[in-house]
Amino acid sequence: MRGIKKFWSEGGWRDKFLLFFFRLIFVLTIAFFAALIISTIIQMQTSSSVGTISKNEIFFAVKLTLITAFSSSALAALISIPVAYILSRHKFPLKNAVETLLFIPVVTPPVALGAMLLMFFKTPLGEFFESHFFGVVYEVPGLVLAQGVVVFGIAVNVIKMVFNSVGPEYEEIARTLGATKIQAFFKVLLPLSKKGIIAAFFLAFARAIGEFGAGVMLAGATTMKTETLPIAIYLNFSSADVRGACVFTLISLIVSLGTLFLIKEYAENRKPLLQSR
Repeated sequence: MRGIKKFWSEGGWRDKFLLFFFRLIFVLTIAFFAALIISTIIQMQTSSSVGTISKNEIFFAVKLTLITAFSSSALAALISIPVAYILSRHKFPLKNAVETLLFIPVVTPPVALGAMLLMFFKTPLGEFFESHFFGVVYEVPGLVLAQGVVVFGIAVNVIKMVFNSVGPEYEEIARTLGATKIQAFFKVLLPLSKKGIIAAFFLAFARAIGEFGAGVMLAGATTMKTETLPIAIYLNFSSADVRGACVFTLISLIVSLGTLFLIKEYAENRKPLLQSR
């Protein structure tokens, strides 16, 4: 046994074996995801279509996905800024409990979030909102709201970490020069956190593109009305149209990977946040 241990540790075989193992895991992981894409393409080519997918339906699904994802992400980022500021810069009773509450969108399944939103709009307050402002349940605004609630957890946590990374001394210096807390926020903290907030928006946008559970619970799944790309996949599978589902799956993949590529390009072409200040 000692001879084996000596051979294993001194001959460099341990490092070579582990490096080979890491490379094998890396190649198998890449091969797995490539196999998923290839199998979807093969299934699309070999399956017969039950219905006809028009260019208008594809264009509508892509357009609605991008519009609702952009709207919900922007809404989530705007709401997250003041919430993250309060969490980052203020101390108050039950702060840990409040922070835990704000983690609901992160730890709760999207379907459950959608069900909670649907139940809210069945209350007198929800019905009052819909009767005096605009419809949400089974409407496009419901998609924006559902996606916004899901991505809010991502946005608020990222922006809070960005605010935490900015030392409070910058704002204190501004206050010694006569600025109020709010002026220090808008003229010091917000400009220094700009790139982090934009990164939070992009992350939320990428997540919103693939959101399905909360949206389908609140806005329903109606062709050419609330038909985002994930809902289009669901509609085609539910009608046994495998070819149509594969088409929308590949389009969704292209849109998601394209967005992720742009996010990575944005991140890599800029210096780290702390270096940029």
